[in-house]
Amino acid sequence: MIEKIEELLAEVNGFKSTSKEEIENFRIRYSGKKGILNDFFEKFKEVPNDQKKEFGQKINTLKNAVAVKLEHLKNASASSLILEKDDLTKPAFPQDLGSRHPINIVKHRIIEIFKSIGFAVADGPEIEDDWHNFTALNLPEYHPARDMQDTFFIEQNPDILLRTHTSSVQIRYMEENQPPIRILSPGRVFRNEAVSSRSHCIFHQIEGLYIDENVSFADLKQTIQFFTTELFGKSKIRLRPSYFPFTEPSAEIDVYWGLNSETDYRITKGTGWLEIMGCGMVDPAVLKNVNIDSEKYSGYAFGMGIERIVMLLYQMSDIRMFFENDIRTLEQFKTL
Repeated sequence: MIEKIEELLAEVNGFKSTSKEEIENFRIRYSGKKGILNDFFEKFKEVPNDQKKEFGQKINTLKNAVAVKLEHLKNASASSLILEKDDLTKPAFPQDLGSRHPINIVKHRIIEIFKSIGFAVADGPEIEDDWHNFTALNLPEYHPARDMQDTFFIEQNPDILLRTHTSSVQIRYMEENQPPIRILSPGRVFRNEAVSSRSHCIFHQIEGLYIDENVSFADLKQTIQFFTTELFGKSKIRLRPSYFPFTEPSAEIDVYWGLNSETDYRITKGTGWLEIMGCGMVDPAVLKNVNIDSEKYSGYAFGMGIERIVMLLYQMSDIRMFFENDIRTLEQFKTL
């Protein structure tokens, strides 16, 4: 019987095949329920005691040889199957390419325009304190913006909140830098507003700040005129008096969109004019709060909602589309 095991061991070691059917037959012959190995284990009971040790060792050697051979055969078969069926030099399966989000596309375009005239980008935290979000910006204690209905407060006394504008970045930058200052502050802002087709509790702003000697309102208008021409291809703008606590004088900026189509009539309400941003000369009280000499320096600030600009450029009617991650919407921007 020992000689029989030796013969089978030689047979196992010499077996070669890449055929799945032949490999499966080999497995059944040796390792199946009625296979050779189980048959030997049954016969082990009949072996004389003085031969059990040697017989047992031979059976285990054969069992291990079968296991190693099966593993080798399976690996060889898999490699052979790949080589037979697949051309390894072929490109991989085509993958759908992602695209930049429309908000990022427009944000980077705005940044590029202002960078071309010397503006740098500044960043700041989205979780702010009262000083940087309100007090330093000349927003008085009982201003409506401080109300819980307008602001997401994380805690009070002291007030910690989600920033309501990126003007807080301007305060932080002015605290650490002296004029001349020329920065953009893009980022997410948060206001406790009902979500609708025209408003959202999360949106994106981009604000600009320029502080230097002898900066005038004429400089502000010229900068905005350059921006609207570069972004919209429209250079006709108007400034309407407005009010912001942190600028004086302040204005709303409209660009003449025209009345060339039905869409133009709809988005301009038949006037041809479209409001795009607010702006103004930095209030001297704000400069004083950040230890900048308001007698020596002056400056202007402006700000706009990026979603509004995107909706104008791409004729999108619902702000909620920016946050729903609908592939049908986002795929339209692959080539932009």
